[in-house]
Amino acid sequence: MLAHPSPDLYGSDRTFIESVRGLAAEWRVVVTLPEDGPLSAVLRDAGAEIVVLPVPVLRKAYLTPAGLVRLMFAAARALPRARRLLRRERAAALYVNTVTLPFWLLAGRLARVPALCHVHEAEDGMPRPMRTLLYAPLRLARSVVVNSRASAAAVGGSGTQMIYNGVDGPPDEPAPPRAEPGPPARIVLVGRLSQRKGSDIGVKAVQLLRQRGYEVNLTLVGSVYPGYEWFEEELRTLVGDDGSVVFAGFRSSVWNSFAEADIAIVPSRVESFGNGAVEAMLAGRPVVACATQGLVEIFTDGDNGVVVRPDDPAALADGVARLLDDWDGALAMAKRARADAALRFGTDRYHRELRAAVHGLTAAPSATLPPAS
Repeated sequence: MLAHPSPDLYGSDRTFIESVRGLAAEWRVVVTLPEDGPLSAVLRDAGAEIVVLPVPVLRKAYLTPAGLVRLMFAAARALPRARRLLRRERAAALYVNTVTLPFWLLAGRLARVPALCHVHEAEDGMPRPMRTLLYAPLRLARSVVVNSRASAAAVGGSGTQMIYNGVDGPPDEPAPPRAEPGPPARIVLVGRLSQRKGSDIGVKAVQLLRQRGYEVNLTLVGSVYPGYEWFEEELRTLVGDDGSVVFAGFRSSVWNSFAEADIAIVPSRVESFGNGAVEAMLAGRPVVACATQGLVEIFTDGDNGVVVRPDDPAALADGVARLLDDWDGALAMAKRARADAALRFGTDRYHRELRAAVHGLTAAPSATLPPAS
């Protein structure tokens, strides 16, 4: 049984697809989602059965007195259903994808099903009491897998296994970058519209570049979480009537967005790994990324990308200018980055390592997953 917090198709969701593909090669896989959405059909194609069960997902909206009351009522309704589902499916193992699903870990403990929690969060900037509360449910898991050294450090490191994400490349040979970047040079930021992803930093950096005389535009590919519409409104106010910034909205596939771009930026303030960064590398586009958390495990400045100070629009603008001022060097860097990403973050390696982790989880007597039919 695999529990996932979202029916969408963003970075962590695409990593989850690879988790399903890797595990479905050996076992019957049942995936539970809190609601139906575009991810469901992709998971079925990957070999999973889907059960929609609205177990609450931890969001900031719950971090108020009224929100905590709603959370407890929702959990009280959901826990018996989750426990019954685990027993009905005779689950011998439970894979919980991210720490935002603590009630699934509790359901696994109540149903006596060994659980693995795959941590995709690196909340090291959170106040210690809140961070302790967030990660405390991991004690209910028999095994904890993290997606980077940054996530391991946030969790506490001890007793975790690190498996870098497996990122699937484009279905066809990626379109080569343009011989000359513009005019205008086309910049893309793929990811949620959010403060964590640094959407506002990207907009400000492009505004600075235009003030310096660079003819550039920016396409923002992504949408906000429900309840965070206020951030998109602030972002649109920041952009104003500047036609050089385009809000493209959510796109189920990232590859056309990268194919249309000259440069990809990853200005995240918080990023435990960075699927979008690796996808940009696999698409053959030069990348400017902020030196934050898991991104520094992916990039080496000047070798496979440009790395700049986080939370600094001027530094991000400088990084883009470095690429534009030496485009031949940028293209050579992108070529190295593509080969590096395929070597270090391939899906075959990810599938093998994840299957080994689940085998370890189910190695105890009477804890064997039923074989795939």
